[in-house]
Amino acid sequence: MRLYLQQRPQGAESPRFVQLSLQPDLLGGWTLLRESGQVGGRSTLRRDLFLDQPSAIKALEAARDAQLKRGFQLMFARGSDAPA
Repeated sequence: MRLYLQQRPQGAESPRFVQLSLQPDLLGGWTLLRESGQVGGRSTLRRDLFLDQPSAIKALEAARDAQLKRGFQLMFARGSDAPA
């Protein structure tokens, strides 16, 4: 599952982005990857681990909603049950 959000650029700056990815791990848990930064520039990657899929999806939806409140727009969603 993957979501890509982007802010409108301010002046001559490149737009900021946030990418949220949810992946199963080898031990039956789930990893939420949060990558954020400026398009064409540096980015940061944060990993959060969860024991089960429902709690991981809840965290992904909370992260998505927080970014939408900050003015980001959902540009891309991939996954059979991707929350839109």
